[in-house]
Amino acid sequence: MRSPLPLVAAGLAVLAATACTAGTENAPPKVGQTQDRTPVTITMWHGFSADNELKAFDDALAGFRKKFPWITVNTTKAIQDDQIIQSVRGGNPPDVALSFTTDNVATFCKTGMFQDLKPYLAASKVDESIFPKVIADYTQYQGKRCVMPMLADVYGLYYNKKLMKGEQPPKTLSELAALTKKLTVRDSSGNIKVAGFMPTSQMYENAPLHTGVMVGAKWTNPDGTSAIGSDPAWKELMTWQKDLVGWFGYDKLEKFRKSMGDEWSADNPFMKGKVAMAIDGEWRNAMIAADAKDLEYGTAPLPVSDDKPQLYGGGFIAGTVIGIPRGARHPEAAWELVKYLTTDTDAVVTLSNAIRNVPSTLPALRSPRLDKDPNFQTFLDIFANPNSSTLPAHINSVFNQQSLQEAQIQWESGRASDLGALLSQVDKKIDDKLKLTAGG
Repeated sequence: MRSPLPLVAAGLAVLAATACTAGTENAPPKVGQTQDRTPVTITMWHGFSADNELKAFDDALAGFRKKFPWITVNTTKAIQDDQIIQSVRGGNPPDVALSFTTDNVATFCKTGMFQDLKPYLAASKVDESIFPKVIADYTQYQGKRCVMPMLADVYGLYYNKKLMKGEQPPKTLSELAALTKKLTVRDSSGNIKVAGFMPTSQMYENAPLHTGVMVGAKWTNPDGTSAIGSDPAWKELMTWQKDLVGWFGYDKLEKFRKSMGDEWSADNPFMKGKVAMAIDGEWRNAMIAADAKDLEYGTAPLPVSDDKPQLYGGGFIAGTVIGIPRGARHPEAAWELVKYLTTDTDAVVTLSNAIRNVPSTLPALRSPRLDKDPNFQTFLDIFANPNSSTLPAHINSVFNQQSLQEAQIQWESGRASDLGALLSQVDKKIDDKLKLTAGG
């Protein structure tokens, strides 16, 4: 499963400014009417594209088709959020849509782009306590649940045992910096051949969304305004990163980064032995099993701030979400599919075992069918750790993340020299955007 930062802020802004709700959305759901076995065909859009993902998804759908043989499911793969948005705006959405990111949940719910699922949950007598609290937090906004969780993503540290040469994975940022320097290999010209760790925020999964948890950084205040400039944790993290970037040399680090293969291919630099330690999601286990079978590696929680050792063991959690778009032609049949993929233990476990994403229900986590090898167990433990957190739903979530990451790139590249002023500018940019959104 992937969690790239989506570039759909403009489309979401349009939706937020023209929020509307179809007249039928608040009508009582007719859950159970599909039991009359009248044949119906529904459409589903999803983002899966890799062969192993598509096979796993087909296996899960096979269970649904066996349980509901009168419901035909036509799927379209490799769909991104902007395509879903445009389909709803154009009045021709799929019956079921799946998103790889939780960044847009607030907008999906606030605009009514995805239907409120609370009535469906009540009519089907689904006990929402089957979902861990952190998942419940990112699948609803202002009391409205418009999506359901379908597997979770958990972030941790991968390390190459051969390159580590007996060293234990670091638990603090100072240990990570020291080990990075010890394991980095350069050629006679000072160019990087092997990086102990890539500290730059531009490296794959190193976005502040994922690294902020290492220092316990806050994104927003209770009123939704930005807390980035006032929370010293962001300054600590970004100062630590820039110091290590400076040790490498920004130009040398960028040259090395730009020489790397695609993150989602067999040429991923961690899988090729070019990076000793890397931040990544639990899905990397399946990719290593498929494309780097001989790689000797281990997994561990992310290192944390030296003065916050209690945070160790936690991590960032997000995941795939699924729902019924406004204007779906067959919402009752669509709900049966959504409910099956998100609450049926066998379906959740089947997907988890194949894709190596973390199950999003407590019964699935406890299932004896769930594969729990040591490297995957690390992510199950992080998921269960009370210090793990997510990014609460925010109407400008994508914009907020982009604003901080753009500033971080300016800082680590040396184009900005006053970190305090830079983060204050981020606060202003985010708060001004919030005022515009609220006013619209």
